[in-house]
Amino acid sequence: MLGLSLPLLITYAIVLVTAFSVHEFAHAWTANHFGDDTPRLYGRLTLNPLAHLDLIGSLMLILAGIGWAKPVPVDAYALRRRSPSALMWVSLAGPLSNFLMAVLAAAPFRLGLVSRVGISSIGVFSLPTFLDQFVIINLSLMLFNLIPLAPLDGEKVLEYFLPPEMERSFERIRPYGPMILLALLFVGPLMGVNVFGYLIGYPATFLHGLLVG
Repeated sequence: MLGLSLPLLITYAIVLVTAFSVHEFAHAWTANHFGDDTPRLYGRLTLNPLAHLDLIGSLMLILAGIGWAKPVPVDAYALRRRSPSALMWVSLAGPLSNFLMAVLAAAPFRLGLVSRVGISSIGVFSLPTFLDQFVIINLSLMLFNLIPLAPLDGEKVLEYFLPPEMERSFERIRPYGPMILLALLFVGPLMGVNVFGYLIGYPATFLHGLLVG
């Protein structure tokens, strides 16, 4: 995303503040719903962006297209005591919130209230451009967070559905999740392997076409 015009940079900044804040609030709200008050005690049961945004993660999203917010602290044991699936739902809540935001932002296009003709690729701020980027970024965040590697949400979602014998093997991989992600992000492209293009870029483009038309 380097080299973007000021209007588009402002668009990305507004979108990421909204997307990250709602994503993390969804985690916090779901954990609180299942009886874990840890997010509330840490001040994360709020839509206030200042409680959720991570400076480096936000800059990375603007500059590199992949970023993160501060993770919501939860008590996994308290959640599992309430329901075996609670931790899975807490993890899934964030990506689901991004998908719902993408659907809402795409609705004006589908309803004919906003025309795709107004989407600009030369850096002029407009409502169609803002909504279009809102859809793309939220879909990308959803897909990125569903990658089944720690510390991403997809790791806990997949873990819930694994049989016990596979779950133990999966736990041995968990400590290496961040290193694997970094290798895929930085080393993969140097070797001509665009893993994130296959996991995020192509699926996001497909879903974007379905939603926006």
